[in-house]
Amino acid sequence: MHYPDIDPVAIELGPMAIHWYGLMYVFGVVGAWWLLSRRLRRPDVGWTSNDLADLIFYGVLGIIIGGRLGYILFYNLGAYIDDPSLILRIWQGGMSFHGGLLGVLVACWLYGRRYQRQFFDITDFIAPVVPIGLGLGRIGNFINSELWGKPTDGPFGMIVHGVARHPSQLYQAALEGLVLFVVLFWLSSRPQPRMLISGLFALLYGVFRFLVEFVRMPDEHIGYLAWDWLTMGQVLSLPLILVGIALIYFSQRQRVYPPSKADRNIESES
Repeated sequence: MHYPDIDPVAIELGPMAIHWYGLMYVFGVVGAWWLLSRRLRRPDVGWTSNDLADLIFYGVLGIIIGGRLGYILFYNLGAYIDDPSLILRIWQGGMSFHGGLLGVLVACWLYGRRYQRQFFDITDFIAPVVPIGLGLGRIGNFINSELWGKPTDGPFGMIVHGVARHPSQLYQAALEGLVLFVVLFWLSSRPQPRMLISGLFALLYGVFRFLVEFVRMPDEHIGYLAWDWLTMGQVLSLPLILVGIALIYFSQRQRVYPPSKADRNIESES
């Protein structure tokens, strides 16, 4: 298969260009908001539409700030020191999932402190819809023709500049996006112990990312960190795998369930 050479600019309005990569973030947030708003109808979900709107605001800030700072610190600090204006050029790519995750976790902590919610009740609530943004983000990488895989002679290779390569962006979109979404959304369709959904998200994402890195080219300015195969993405995914296992273990040991709408109403009345 030949790469279709897609124009990364979706819409041009005079001097302003709207890129597909940026639109994928918008689509991801809107899709997550829509699905979570439908979940509010369940009696076991202790959230209101106003709670959700505030959480989305916190989350978007965490994604943008954390994702950008994470990419700068983990992947390309030198370039941004040489040219600080690069920080603002989000449409050119340069967002880190691991940085975005840290940003969202900080946003959840701040939200929980302000609105008196348990941290893992928040992360369990949003984790099932995070894969929507992850999958769309990888589609954005594909449209930008970036983050290609290693050369291959297999049936799934895609010819880019005369070389057949693994479309690793599409592998990640399928695993980190579609598969992760189906598993988490299905499990969260019924009440689960606190920390279980968050733990499964961390574990499955870490495993999927670690595996795909074997067929993905490392960042050119970093290369392999060790043994001619260990990448920065794998190093950053290992803590996620360990944290995921720990959260799943503790969720099954404690089996504490988040409060429902009725529980929260009783608390507020008392």
